[in-house]
Amino acid sequence: MKFSCEKTLLQSAITTASRTVAAKSSIPALEGLLLHADHQLTVSGYNMQTGIRTRLDADVTEPGSLVLSARLFGEIIRRLPDDVVTFSSDKDLNVKLTCGDASYDILALSAEDYPELPEVEDQYSIRIQQNTLRSMIAQTSFAVSTDEIRPVHTGSLFEIGEEGLTVVSVDGFRLALRREPLETAGGSFRFVAPGTALNEVERICEDTDESAAITLGNRHLLFDVGDTQLICRRLEGEFLDYKAAIPRSNPISITASTKAMIESIDRVGVVISDKQKSPVRCIFKEDRVYMSAKTANGEAKDVCAVSGDGGGLEIGFNNRYLLDALKYAPADQVRLEMNTGISPCIITPVEGEENFLYMVLPVRLKNS
Repeated sequence: MKFSCEKTLLQSAITTASRTVAAKSSIPALEGLLLHADHQLTVSGYNMQTGIRTRLDADVTEPGSLVLSARLFGEIIRRLPDDVVTFSSDKDLNVKLTCGDASYDILALSAEDYPELPEVEDQYSIRIQQNTLRSMIAQTSFAVSTDEIRPVHTGSLFEIGEEGLTVVSVDGFRLALRREPLETAGGSFRFVAPGTALNEVERICEDTDESAAITLGNRHLLFDVGDTQLICRRLEGEFLDYKAAIPRSNPISITASTKAMIESIDRVGVVISDKQKSPVRCIFKEDRVYMSAKTANGEAKDVCAVSGDGGGLEIGFNNRYLLDALKYAPADQVRLEMNTGISPCIITPVEGEENFLYMVLPVRLKNS
């Protein structure tokens, strides 16, 4: 196997593929990167749950495949000067790397020891702009559950239908929903993608209008983004019936500046910490929200100007959950819908299409 390529391209490919390399594995090859050279160079990482393979331009003079330690290979390439890297290996898997005046001799593993990444049958597929997919993941993944008791909720639901693509995450305390139209969608289908895999998809997607493809297979999913592919397992199980879980007939409707709400919650949240937990107490009156928090650290109060009459509703929230919903809401103004002090708060856009919805469950307040 012989090839040469730009150091910066190779380093970028190694960084991307290394994200799914197993830190420790009973299969030594899985702690490495699979290099496959034909007309291009493909670098793959796989941890038996999620795999990434990325292609880059290289001048291949002898095709072949082998596996190199991801840590060692990455450290070597990172330290090389910005020049052309020349790579060659013999039949005994001795590898020689040269770049500028630097050279390394290292040992590879056989590509035959590397488990094959799953093939994804094309049952259904959609195309969506990379920047749109990236924002939809970022604006919902914060609500993905980390509790393995309900494994299906450690991922996000992707639902494709007449309304376009809807992505939903839920963790038992809050729900995050984003919706965007699709130019073409082949029918209606749904699947749950693991949160850990989606975090990598978000990283791979660039801020560009170029499209990414999502392909649904029997047991796996394929995200095809530019020169990079991510393959992961679908999560099985019954995802929450989110439409039934969201109450929409709420008598109280308040309009607020997203920035102003965030700043007020931030101010009163200063006295709250992991050791000193307490809800933020909100009292919604006419055109005002009176916020307060009280812990052993002290007491904080603030007033946030809003539009609408909350009728004196008193309700408590986990400050981080409410902050997350507001910080990720892609709008300057939001509508807060509420009913009682023990009913969820629904956050939606004030204008235009309802392309996001966040639901935050309240925390019971102690009378003080």
